[in-house]
Amino acid sequence: MFARTARLTLRPGWPEDASALTQAIAHEEVVTNLARAPWPYTLDDAEEFLARPREADAPKFVILSHEADYPRIVGSIAMWFEEDSFEFGYWLTPSAWGRGYATEAGHAVLQMARHALGVRRVRAGHFVDNPASGRVLTKLGFRPTGAVVPRHSRARGVDAPCAVFELDLDEGRMCDVKMAA
Repeated sequence: MFARTARLTLRPGWPEDASALTQAIAHEEVVTNLARAPWPYTLDDAEEFLARPREADAPKFVILSHEADYPRIVGSIAMWFEEDSFEFGYWLTPSAWGRGYATEAGHAVLQMARHALGVRRVRAGHFVDNPASGRVLTKLGFRPTGAVVPRHSRARGVDAPCAVFELDLDEGRMCDVKMAA
């Protein structure tokens, strides 16, 4: 699947994206806010990430911005099935922070999940020392559950408190994102 918004294209990552992906994510302030990314993040890590099999019901995208002279990778966004529900997560490179990209990409992925995949409930979380991510989740319609659970951060090497959010994708929402399979 692919999606196009006003400023972004969401598409699967390709092997030739490894260098650009590494450049975008390899910032300590990015990976310490993620559960699975290592620090330091290397080209080998990007190649391994991009080589993972893609599941039809688990969208995983690189986020490309079109606001420069050429499209450039500014982050990644995904949904995956874990334990008993769908999980949602994203990251952006620091130069893309505060521009609304996470919200824009998030709306596209959540509409895709609802309309193309039939997903009705999604969970997400953010480390409590990263409140900006909680604000993005709230803008996307997620609601805090009140639970704060320990979650391992590979980059930090320890468990850190993670606030848990949930979203019900109701039938009243309209699909306004261009999608292609």
